[in-house]
Amino acid sequence: MFETTVHTQFGSLVIVEKDDAIVALRWGTSARNDTTELLKKAVRQIEEYDAGTREVFDLPLRVEGSAFQRDVCDAIYAIRFGDTCTYGDIAKALDVPAQAVGQACGGNPIPIIIPCHRVMGAKGLTGFSGAGWVETKVALLRHEKAAGLLI
Repeated sequence: MFETTVHTQFGSLVIVEKDDAIVALRWGTSARNDTTELLKKAVRQIEEYDAGTREVFDLPLRVEGSAFQRDVCDAIYAIRFGDTCTYGDIAKALDVPAQAVGQACGGNPIPIIIPCHRVMGAKGLTGFSGAGWVETKVALLRHEKAAGLLI
């Protein structure tokens, strides 16, 4: 495994690469500063997102988890920049309970790139598992000019 840190307005993020795919993104600072081609590409794309010049990530991703976790992450990844959907929307599409979708969303190993911040509760804003909790979710949504009620 390889990892590096990128600093953004949303905090410092550790990007983790394993077997030529991004497998994790977490808040914090890595003790390592590996410089693989994929990590350099990921850093560049996250910096572009942070600067407001990138809306879509083009990186090989691998969610290491159950088939259900992967299905939920695939559904989340499909939410376009600036859009939101609800846990219920994803649950209906996957024919599963919304609570299960919420738990899988909270277990997303690659937040921001797999944009779980774009998933809302039926009644609006819900929690966020990243550093800064819901305030970070709001900042990400504002950055994307999503969810007009927040702006």
